Amino acid sequence: MTGVLLRAARVTRRFGAFTAVDDVSMQVQPGEVVGLLGANGAGKTTLIRLLLGLIAVTSGRVDLLGGPPDRERRRRLGYVPQGLGLYGDLTVRENLSFSAQAYGAAVPALPPALAPHADVLVRALPLGAQRQVAFLAALAHSPQVLVLDEPTSGVDALARAALWDTIRAQAEQAAGVLVTTHYMQEAQQCDRLLLMSGGRLVAQGSEADIIGSTTAVAVRTEDWARAFAALNAAGAPVMLEGRAIRVADADPAGLAEVLKAAGIQASLQPVPATIEERMLMLSRQARAS
Repeated sequence: MTGVLLRAARVTRRFGAFTAVDDVSMQVQPGEVVGLLGANGAGKTTLIRLLLGLIAVTSGRVDLLGGPPDRERRRRLGYVPQGLGLYGDLTVRENLSFSAQAYGAAVPALPPALAPHADVLVRALPLGAQRQVAFLAALAHSPQVLVLDEPTSGVDALARAALWDTIRAQAEQAAGVLVTTHYMQEAQQCDRLLLMSGGRLVAQGSEADIIGSTTAVAVRTEDWARAFAALNAAGAPVMLEGRAIRVADADPAGLAEVLKAAGIQASLQPVPATIEERMLMLSRQARAS
């Protein structure tokens, strides 16, 4: 299979005076997993709804499988929304049967972990099991495009790993996958990343491409709470990892002066930046522009 499966070309969506998606261009190719990252309110879910034709663009163009996202093209799509798209008052078996009939597909077999719950109402299942059901429903008709909006949110590490095995398996079968996530470890499993902030696409490429030469400063001190407060008050982009303080794209000498003025002793060491720190810097830049 060749060609672009999912495309946005200079897409903008406004709700009154509010611009939720601002001049975004992106695409998903067969066999690749594209991660769509950004803070809450960055515009990720709105962009997905535009790509799927669930809401209309204000300007620009979206294409699904070579044309506008009409009902026929959406039949070749697998979609797991944040709300999972399941019916809580139907059983697991009934949900899968309904979804399969809608797509003209065979009802998928339940994996061993779900088989004992076949006749349990979906709303009575734990969240991890509900997500497994949503994945089964989305994949039953062998979609060419898979769109997943926070598919692993709220599930444990083992369940997340299993769902990502499923995602990679779909890409290996030439499906194109667009997935949003808040977990930076999951971003590392994507072939390419798209970073949104304030409705704009502020960076794209591999993790290494996006981080580039950005560095951070690791601040080590016993008085970490006061150090964090002092640096934050000075406008530094500080982050906490446990009790370890990191400051993205900062001058160690300037940070040392802030800490000295606050009477805090600390050691400072330049370190490579993480994708999360680069995202923080890009978000700050986007808000300032």
